[in-house]
Amino acid sequence: MTYNKPIKRIAIVGTGVIGASWAAQYLAKGFDVVATDPAPNAEAALRKYVDEAWADLTDIGLSPGASRDRLSFTTNMKQALSQADLVQENGPERPDFKMKLYADMDEVTPVDSLLASSSSGITPSVIQSKCKHPERIVIGHPFNPPHVVPLVEVVGGSKTSPEAIQQAMTFYASIGKKPIHLKKELPGHVANRFQAALYREMLYLIEQGVLSVEDTDAAVCYGPGIRWGVMGQSLQWHLGGGAGGIKHFMEHLMDPLQGMMKALGTPNITPELKQTVIDGVMREAAGRSVEQLAKDENRVMIGVLKLRAQAGINGKS
Repeated sequence: MTYNKPIKRIAIVGTGVIGASWAAQYLAKGFDVVATDPAPNAEAALRKYVDEAWADLTDIGLSPGASRDRLSFTTNMKQALSQADLVQENGPERPDFKMKLYADMDEVTPVDSLLASSSSGITPSVIQSKCKHPERIVIGHPFNPPHVVPLVEVVGGSKTSPEAIQQAMTFYASIGKKPIHLKKELPGHVANRFQAALYREMLYLIEQGVLSVEDTDAAVCYGPGIRWGVMGQSLQWHLGGGAGGIKHFMEHLMDPLQGMMKALGTPNITPELKQTVIDGVMREAAGRSVEQLAKDENRVMIGVLKLRAQAGINGKS
């Protein structure tokens, strides 16, 4: 099967926070979107999310044909998927659930349509294992919220065709995302593993009494975090190598860095450490709600992405 038909109609399966954000993203890019979710009040919650996200999407820039009126909803999954060119699935993160869901989706979606999962940790070989047409199933894992953050991790399973992976990569790029292709399956994919690696050391420093919760966050977001919003770590080391660039860094600075890597710690995550983090985060939040913090974060991220575009470095990190 060749996966190159135009994608015009997108089905969203599961309309929690990630699914609703994807729906908003696709509407803003001018697609017809049909969403399905069996949960009570799912449609009302979805439309409320899309309405609230529309201001950010307008700020980012709407595509021709973008309209919230192009969103439809049904609790009948077969009806939602029967004419979909792409399915973006956002169901619960349970292997048994995903395997059955994909077998059911596979039965009712046109055989030349792409099935993409937003799964943050389950590998595609597991997800596609019960399907009759596993070759068109990929991971298309976004970062939250998908309508703001560009990254999408694309991963194929053992039975996924190269054509399906290429179609997913091309499609996500065409709507302004930054897709990366993982050539091997890993639990948690890659970007969440980066976060886990950093957070392990942050927790270790908190546990050892080196820094408070607030100061560990400050060390990240007022130091390397600012740079990470501009370029990736390897390219930053190219700058760190001075006039000699990355070659100088590898020849003269990598050994000291390797020694530091060996000294990194593994925290003992006790109930007491968890409570320490909770207390510290609540002090940082300073009475601001999760909703308000998320709005503030979105506004700043959109600003950063605009600056990157103005500087001509979007997509180059």
